[in-house]
Amino acid sequence: MPLGKSLQHNIHCNPSHKKGTESEVPTMSKNLKPRLKLWLHSESSQDSFGDGKWRLLEAIDQTESLKAACEKLGISYRKAWDDLKNAEKCLNFTLATRSRGGRQHGQSHLTEKGKAWIKAYAQYRKHMENANRSAYGKYLKNFD
Repeated sequence: MPLGKSLQHNIHCNPSHKKGTESEVPTMSKNLKPRLKLWLHSESSQDSFGDGKWRLLEAIDQTESLKAACEKLGISYRKAWDDLKNAEKCLNFTLATRSRGGRQHGQSHLTEKGKAWIKAYAQYRKHMENANRSAYGKYLKNFD
């Protein structure tokens, strides 16, 4: 929602608001924290890679199982499987190897390139979060 609409919503929904007073322009909350939602989009495949798929890959790396990663993240196996396939289409390389269940139980392991990718993405994300905090301090902090 654009800031203008948000402010407008706040004015109209504020029961203490009295028309014609200076309170028509609300102040920003002092509890604001800069947040950032990142994703990388591939126009060639119409898929994207973002924090959800990154967390899935980290969970697969930690648990060595797609099923255990799903349980850890609280997502369905179907969603995780689709997310993994879509991330690989987006990035155009294999992120994880998978083996079916049975006696050995199913296992999933990140490829070397998959491990390098989650490490690089984590660094990229940290850099972008720092840049976001810096920009917030430079342009919006005075409104607190």
